[in-house]
Amino acid sequence: MSDPFDFRVEVTRGGADAVYVFDISLADPTGGSPKRHEYRLDTVQHEAYLDLFAAIARDFGTRMPRNRAPVAAPTFRAPLQPLLTRNLTADILYGYGDPAVLRVETSGDDPAYYLVVTSNDAPNAFPILRSLDLQHWEPRGFVFPDAEKPRWAADGALVSDFWAPELHEVGGEFRVYFAARARDDHVLAIGVARSDSPDGPFVADAEPMLRDNVIDPHLFVDRDGEAILFWKRDSNDRWPSSLNELLFARPNLIAELFPRDEDRITASLLRAMWPWVRTLAPMERFFAQQVLIEATTSDFAGVKHRLADLARPDAELPSGARSLAVEMLETLSTPVFAQRLSADGSSVIGERWLVLENDLDWEAHLVEGIWVSEHEGRYYLFYAGNDFSTAQYGIGVAIAESPFGPYQKMATPILRSTAEWSGPGHPSVANGPDGQPQLFLHAFYPEHAGYKEFRALLTVPIAFEPDRVVLREPSMSSTSPSTTP
Repeated sequence: MSDPFDFRVEVTRGGADAVYVFDISLADPTGGSPKRHEYRLDTVQHEAYLDLFAAIARDFGTRMPRNRAPVAAPTFRAPLQPLLTRNLTADILYGYGDPAVLRVETSGDDPAYYLVVTSNDAPNAFPILRSLDLQHWEPRGFVFPDAEKPRWAADGALVSDFWAPELHEVGGEFRVYFAARARDDHVLAIGVARSDSPDGPFVADAEPMLRDNVIDPHLFVDRDGEAILFWKRDSNDRWPSSLNELLFARPNLIAELFPRDEDRITASLLRAMWPWVRTLAPMERFFAQQVLIEATTSDFAGVKHRLADLARPDAELPSGARSLAVEMLETLSTPVFAQRLSADGSSVIGERWLVLENDLDWEAHLVEGIWVSEHEGRYYLFYAGNDFSTAQYGIGVAIAESPFGPYQKMATPILRSTAEWSGPGHPSVANGPDGQPQLFLHAFYPEHAGYKEFRALLTVPIAFEPDRVVLREPSMSSTSPSTTP
């Protein structure tokens, strides 16, 4: 059996007014003239790809990208407080994604709060901001100003990805653990930088401490001073590519894996585009395959079950196709690990523990953005799940009696999209001015989610209970976001 939809896709370089030109045709199953349309991609940014696939969906009936489909306003409500709702300087390009807040005790009466955030491919990496009250924030520079990035890390527009920094005070020094792409092979790696002050300057270690597609480092220091590093093995790019490779080799599997016509025609289109898609850089490859990702995650448990059947040793598949199915099945899980740190914090030592995987329906294909807090002998692991660039993203909690687990998840996320804020994610925790714990997170403005779209800094008070975390009503006197540069 062949591909259920006979697409032909020709991609050529555009001229002065386009990066790519797509000539897409679909054969008429009755033998008539094929349906044919031409599309121009003006830039290789996420928004441009979403517009491209929205236009294709209108013409061919493929899946409409979630960020372009009309949806009802979310009914979930939460007492979220906006803290930063615009870029405070022209050098902060993308807002406050993946926010990590550190409360630093000072010689005065009041603590200072330091914030570090993701910068993607901006010239200045990892903005640092400072506040005394969580309402008024002052830019304090960057962990890595332009031209001072680690030598081992790839740098440049559409090349580098500086993600998920965390600032911690350990053993008398301030450390930033972060993810970036290695210059030599562009594989995601985790590094560390150090300073005597939370304001910097920071100096990165000469080499990354972990390699092989790892992101979202989180440092947890227990009461006895033991430092533990948590991180995620990232397969967000691998499994869509493995799926596309499998479908390209065995187009008959489209009908087996996808029961809905909308998803079948989407998979057929992406299969036809695969010879071009496979040549793209990692983030652009994600943009180009997002509708295939959404077709898969809309029935994630079903696709995994059907894929497991295909991966069985007795399945009637050629060995090469079965190997691709096995590889994809493995990469559909995104494990989070924990391991002790060496005394100088530059390497992991001892046993590596698997502490979290995506196994709840709401998480779909991934979990990430970890933060661990200890309260009365219990360990509360906050995490994000689902697609960061859509309203499906949310924040969950898992609880254990040891930092290494086993962790028991709360059945549903504690934070989801609201009518005011979309895709809450990547939490961190610090005690607020009232001494009570607060959760800090990012979120998009509704209908403006996507890679490099602005993400605001939000907070919500929380309370720890033995088997759950609950949201509290705010006690802060002001809820106005900062407008002071």
